[in-house]
Amino acid sequence: MASVTFENATRLYPGTERPAVDSLNLHINDGEFLVLVGPSGCGKSTSLRMLAGLEDVNSGRILIGDRDVTDVQPKDRDIAMVFQNYALYPHMSVAENMGFALKIAGVPKAEIRSRVEEAAKILDLTEYLDRKPKALSGGQRQRVAMGRAIVRQPQVFLMDEPLSNLDAKLRVSTRTQIASLQRRLGVTTVYVTHDQTEALTMGDRIAVLKDGVLQQVGTPREMYDTPVNVFVAGFIGSPAMNIGTYDVVDNTAHIGSATFVLPRTAADELAAEDSTKVTIGFRPEALDLTTESDPAGIPIDVNLVEELGSDAFVYGVIATAEKSESVVSRGAEVIVRVNPRSVPGKGTRIYVTIRPGQEHVFSPTTGLRLASA
Repeated sequence: MASVTFENATRLYPGTERPAVDSLNLHINDGEFLVLVGPSGCGKSTSLRMLAGLEDVNSGRILIGDRDVTDVQPKDRDIAMVFQNYALYPHMSVAENMGFALKIAGVPKAEIRSRVEEAAKILDLTEYLDRKPKALSGGQRQRVAMGRAIVRQPQVFLMDEPLSNLDAKLRVSTRTQIASLQRRLGVTTVYVTHDQTEALTMGDRIAVLKDGVLQQVGTPREMYDTPVNVFVAGFIGSPAMNIGTYDVVDNTAHIGSATFVLPRTAADELAAEDSTKVTIGFRPEALDLTTESDPAGIPIDVNLVEELGSDAFVYGVIATAEKSESVVSRGAEVIVRVNPRSVPGKGTRIYVTIRPGQEHVFSPTTGLRLASA
């Protein structure tokens, strides 16, 4: 096994001005499961392909363990990839698909069979070894692709959105299997996805990218509780964090007809920026119902209630003092988690407060997180 290190790794495609990956600095520990996540076009798959040797590195370098592999051929990097489309040979059996790379490498037949059977046992594929891929379900085919990687016993697993072709229910069960399998094998794994729910549930750590630039690296809890900027705050979490920009007067933000006193250090930083506005984020579960008489109560006009059985979410807009004057400008939409046994009706107005210490305060100019002490 081995660690993986990106040192100022940059990929600039010919004919483009902006790098697809811009000076990526990232260290992945030996045996760690790291998830690269971000919206389409953020550079996560390009980063993975650079590590695999499928994309050139224009500047910087990439190390696997202590070995610089920047200019090493893909076949010599001791990595194994699992792709989105399985990439199985339709004319080969499951066993032949799983052992094909070993066969090409000249591994003795007995050892190939032993490794394939061991991997099949781990992945619960033993009874399917003689079947062709067309006789398998999508989840079984993905496990065959995993098995093909496992039998190679590589130093690093690379997974490029391997669950994208599965239906929602199968995706949930398969991601659990992949995460538990990785922990059992202890192989360093870099996993690419656009699904932040996958990132939060699978990774030891998460790395968020935007426009080719690394935004933040941390554990799922760190990413959720202390996002470093507005982008990470809005990207991590489902439903998404409520984020809006509000006027500030005397260190107090005005959210609709409600007032919210800013943390002292955040107010000091805004004063240093000479800003009269502030960007505040609060998650749906960080809001409590209150009454109209509460000066901190944020008025929400209810547009929709989403009932999910164990949870219920209110979707609405922040209102001004008069109900007919609902604010519908950017950032005014709010999601509130409420008791599923007692949900407000569509078209009603509710009042909510932000639980102390669960607000996220950002600079309206830079988007960076401000101190909350």
